[in-house]
Order: sequence, then structure tokens, then C-alpha cells
Amino acid sequence: MLSRPPRLAARRALRPLARFFLLGILTLLLSTQLALGASPSRPPNIVLIYTDDLGYGDVGCYGATKVRTPHIDRLAREGRRFTDAHSASAVCTPSRYALLTGEYPFRTNRWNAIFANVGLIVDPAKTTLASLLKRKNYATACFGKWHLGLGNKIPDWNGDLKPGPLELGFDHYFGLPTVSSHSPFVWVENHRVLGLDPADPLVFGGTPPTLPFPEKILTHQPISGGRAAHALYQDTELGTTLTEKAVAWIRAKKDAPFFLYFATPQIHHPFTPHPRFQGTSDCGRYGDFIHELDWMVGEVLATLDDLKLTENTLVIFTSDNGGMLNEGGQDAWRAGHRANGDWLGYKFGAWEGGHRVPFIARWPGKIPQATTSDALICSIDLLATLAAVTQQTLTATEGPDSFNQLATLTGSPAPPIRSHLVLAPNSPKHLTLRSHSWVYISAPGDGGFTGIRGGPGSVAFSQRRNSDITPDGKIKDDAPSAQLYDLARDPQQTTNVIREYPAVADQLQRQLQQIRTTRRTAPPSS
Repeated sequence: MLSRPPRLAARRALRPLARFFLLGILTLLLSTQLALGASPSRPPNIVLIYTDDLGYGDVGCYGATKVRTPHIDRLAREGRRFTDAHSASAVCTPSRYALLTGEYPFRTNRWNAIFANVGLIVDPAKTTLASLLKRKNYATACFGKWHLGLGNKIPDWNGDLKPGPLELGFDHYFGLPTVSSHSPFVWVENHRVLGLDPADPLVFGGTPPTLPFPEKILTHQPISGGRAAHALYQDTELGTTLTEKAVAWIRAKKDAPFFLYFATPQIHHPFTPHPRFQGTSDCGRYGDFIHELDWMVGEVLATLDDLKLTENTLVIFTSDNGGMLNEGGQDAWRAGHRANGDWLGYKFGAWEGGHRVPFIARWPGKIPQATTSDALICSIDLLATLAAVTQQTLTATEGPDSFNQLATLTGSPAPPIRSHLVLAPNSPKHLTLRSHSWVYISAPGDGGFTGIRGGPGSVAFSQRRNSDITPDGKIKDDAPSAQLYDLARDPQQTTNVIREYPAVADQLQRQLQQIRTTRRTAPPSS
């Protein structure tokens, strides 16, 4: 019998040993992945915390000194904090529309908040954050403030509130149908109001049988009747209830990729923190409500830690618009708290304070820790960005104004992904264009609240300075008909330089008009 060549025999003798070592290496890699809460092929979980009326200066890592936000600050330490981030609108409803659809709200003539008598304002045929992620078999849920309408044209509060979140790609919804300070004071789960009693139906109009807030707040078509449904709603329990629901959902979905849209009603007025948070800040209930919000964030983060999901979860924290100078906000200001930091203006308005917001992203191993970026970014960009995260390509009709900012999250792209951004205040005539460091506002004032809550009155109250505003809070008689600011030289918008740079203003006005008439501003492949 012929013997095998020595080399071939040795090689074959080594094969079982090689297989053993290869199997050991693969086992080690797999066990490491499992320890990190991920599998080699599992896409990242995504948690989007979208707060309500949280201003740029309402968080410790953005300079707040009268409140303490250790859990939100933890996100900044473990991720990337953005200093030039914006909501697409300074108003809650259009801001949420832009967030979910990647489309500027002015394209569908959305400028104002909606309330209890309005059906769903998002076309179910549009791609949303939730429906986008459903394509990749994500479990999807929304907990908290919806504020995009429910039902077909007019909600049926005693029947199916359909279409709603579930028709936009969410598997589950639990939360508040509109803003927390206005009726209906009821919980909605999926398509139904909880606690409905056919013998005591909900009725549009009138005064709710249980009124958790001062009656003077009821300025937007309240819902009466339905004592059992109203009784389930406890104003100081909002944060606790929503957090418990969100955390329980994460635990139930831990074995599959999930998308959690946690739309907190905190910190919209009235400020109704749970008693355990009352008196804990240095700026009244406004600050106490921020403390409750921070606790809510902490509970979500702790759950991810406990389930060993942190390493494979992208967490994004931001706000629907800037802080509001309501009564509680005024009290907080007098106590030394600056809701919007050094930025001019407040919620609803075109000035920076109305839409420049906190924005923090954490994704261990992907987003560098403890970094800060001054890149221009907007919550409208999340549709294209999450498409890139999940390796999807948007078509020409999807997310027309959403830019893929994945490189911005994970590194420092040069040049920046965005060079311009359209910003919508409450007033259509004040539509604003940001281009590089220039800001063009189409009319005088900010187009937001009147009195001291916004516009010239807020400038006077907060002791800011603007060249178009008198010390007692009025627009000067000789103020220009539009505004131009260079944020590189004048970040606090103290001086309207439109008369010094008319050519720049004309160019930006033409650019804004072109964007308004163009169906798409972002590359489809972004």
C-alpha cells in the first residue's frame, strides 16, 4: 500500500485541531455579542425620546444650573451632544408631523397646534419613521403625546379612533390624544379611549367631570361626559404611567429589534410633577417637571442596561420646540433659570429660542463618547438617518426634506451634511431660512405668541436686546419689513443687518421661494 505524503498527512491531522480552534473562536464571538445584548445579524434597537417644550437651556449638559438632569447628562457623556440642532417648527403639531414624515410641514399648510375635533393629519400612505422600520421587521410603539389627530376628519371619541398611530406603522399606542394641558383628559390605547361607558358617552364641548387643571386652561374645545374614562386620568401620574408602560413594552420586545417613540408630555404646562418631584428644583414646578422628565429618561436607560441592550441601542433625545415663557416659565426665569439659554425668543416664534433644542445621540461603539458637534441638524432628518442606520434607501417621494445625518452622528463630516434649513413658526408670513450662518426671517417680529410670552414682549421681559424692538417691548416704527442675522457674528440676534446686506437678503429670499416651490430638498438616496 502506498503511504500518504508526509505533508498531506500532517495537514489532514491538523484539520480536527483547526476546526476545534475555529469553533472556539466563533463561540467566543457569539457569547460576546450575546453579553452585549446583540446578535451578529441583529440591527440596532432605536429609542427616540421626544420631549415637549424642553428648551435648549433646560438641561444640565446645556448649561442649566437651577435643575439637575443626571440621566440626560449621562447620554451626553456616553454619546454626542449637538449645539446647532433644531425642530422643523416652533409649534408642537407641525414639528411632530415633520419628525415622523421627513417633510416640511408648510408643504401641507401645517402651522398651528390641533386639538380634540381634528382627525389624523398625516396621510397613511406616507412613509413614517414607524412604517420605515416595519420594513425591517422592527416592533414599533408610541407612548405619550400624539397630537397629530385621530380618526377620519372628526374623531369618534366613543368608537374607533381610526386612522391613527397604528395606521402609520406603530404596532401599539398608549398615551394622550392631544397636548396635556387641554381636553380630552383621557387615555387612548390603540384605537379606543380607555374606560368608555356607553351609558355615559364622551361629548365634544362642555366641562369635563374631573378637571385636573385650572378651568381657565380649557380654551380648546373640551370633551365632557365619560366619567369613568376621565377618572382614569390623573395629572400627577402622567410620567409614572407612561414610563411604566414604555419600560414594560421594552421588556416584552427585548428579543427582537424594536423602535420606541417615547413622546413625553413633560414639560408642557401646566406643570404637574408627581409629588416626589415637587420642591426638588431651584426654579419652582417648572424645574420640578424637568426633574420628573429626567427620571423618566433614567428609567428607560436603566431598563436597557438591565436587559444588556445598551450596546446595541441607538438612543436619540430631543424636543419638539423651544421653551415657553408662560406663567411657570416666567417664575422660573425670575428664579434665574434660562429655558432657552442665551438664544433670543421662545416657543412658537421664528427666533432661535423657538426651535433650537437639545439633541443628544448615543450608540456605543458607533457614536464617539463625550463629544460635541456644531453641525446643523434637525429632527426632520431622522427619517433619512434611520433609513441609513437600517440600510434602506428612500425613494423620491419619501422624506422629501430629510437628510441622512448618520455621518454627523458617528463622526465629523466635512463639509457638513446640511447647509440650509427651513424653520416654521406659528405665522406663515414669518417662514424662516437658515443658510450657513445666515438667518432670514420674512417679516418683523417672531410670528409667535403675543404679550410677554413671545415676540417683542418676551424680549423686554427677558431683558434681551434686539435692534428692531423698543425697551418696552414694541416693534420700532422704522423697523425693516424682514430680518437678517449672521449667527457667526451675532448668535443672540441682537442686530438686524438686512439694510447692511441687502444682496444677501435678496438671495436668501429667492432661495426660500425656490424651496417652497420645489417638491424635494434632500437627495433621494440620502
